[in-house]
Amino acid sequence: HYVHSNGLKMGIYSTPGPRTCGGYLGSWQHEKQDAVTYARWGIDYLKYDWCSYGEVEKDTTLTGFQRPYILMNKELKAVDRDIVFSLCQYGMADVWKWGKDAGGNLWRTTGDITDTWGSMSSIGFSQAPLAPYAGTGHWNDPDMLVVGKVGWSSNLHDSKLTPDEQYTHISLWCLLSAPLLIGCDLSDLDDFTLNLLTNDEVIAVNQDPLGLQATRVREGDQQLWAKKLFDGSVATGIFQTSSQIDPVDLFPWTEISMTEPFTISWDELGLSGQYMVRDLWRQIDLGVFENEYSGTVNHHGV
Repeated sequence: HYVHSNGLKMGIYSTPGPRTCGGYLGSWQHEKQDAVTYARWGIDYLKYDWCSYGEVEKDTTLTGFQRPYILMNKELKAVDRDIVFSLCQYGMADVWKWGKDAGGNLWRTTGDITDTWGSMSSIGFSQAPLAPYAGTGHWNDPDMLVVGKVGWSSNLHDSKLTPDEQYTHISLWCLLSAPLLIGCDLSDLDDFTLNLLTNDEVIAVNQDPLGLQATRVREGDQQLWAKKLFDGSVATGIFQTSSQIDPVDLFPWTEISMTEPFTISWDELGLSGQYMVRDLWRQIDLGVFENEYSGTVNHHGV
C-alpha cells in the first residue's frame, strides 16, 4: 500500500530455476504458489530471470527455452491481478520471435548492460533487426538505463558515460520504444540525471501509442534512426558513433567539444515538402525547412 500510495508500481525478481542469480530461492516447482503470493502482495511487475534454470532443464530445443515462461504466464493469468511479465534470458533462441506468444510483455534481447560506451552503444545500435517484433504490450528490452549513480549495493559510482553519451543512451532507448527501467539510486539524483529522465517530450517518443520501434535509415559513423508517431509526425535521431577517440582520454568531459556537421534529407525519411523541425531535448522549434535539415552533432552525441 505504501508504494502504491506514492504513485509508484512495485516489481519483484525471480527465476524459473531453483536459485536466483543472487543465490536466493527461485520459483522452480512453486510457480502457482509464487504467482498467488505476488498477487496478494500487490506486485505489478515480475522479472523472471533464467539464472539456474539451465541446471534443471536439459531440453535445449526451442520448446525447452519456452517452457518455463509459458508455465509462469499461465499462473500469472490465473490470478486476479494485472502483472507485467518480463522475460529475462538474454536473447537466447531468438526470444523476440516467440516472447509475445509465451505471454511476455517484454523480453531481454542481450546480456547485461554496463555504463561504458562500448556496452551501451553495441547493445543499443544492434537492435535494428528486431523492430518488427515490438508493438503495443510486447517490447524488445535492451536492458536498464545506466545513467546517474549506478552499481550494486552501497558500491555506487557516477555513470562512466559522458554527458553526450547519456543523451545518446536515453534518446536511442526512447526511439527503440524500449522499457525505460531506471537503474540508478532514485534517492541520490543530481540535476543532470533528473532532467535526462523527466523531459516529457523525449519520454513521449518512447510512450507513443502507435507502439512502433524506430528503424535505422542510415548506417556508418553517423547513424540516422526514424520512428513514425501516432500523430503523423516522425521522430528522428542522428547519432555520431565514431570511436576514433577513446572517451577515457577526454576526461574531464566538460572541457571537450567535438562536433561534426550532418544533413538529414526528407527523402531518407520518406517525406517531401516543408516540415517544422523541433528539438525535443531543448523543447524549441527550430523552424520550417524544405527537403532537408542540417546541423552539428557532438562526438558520441545525438
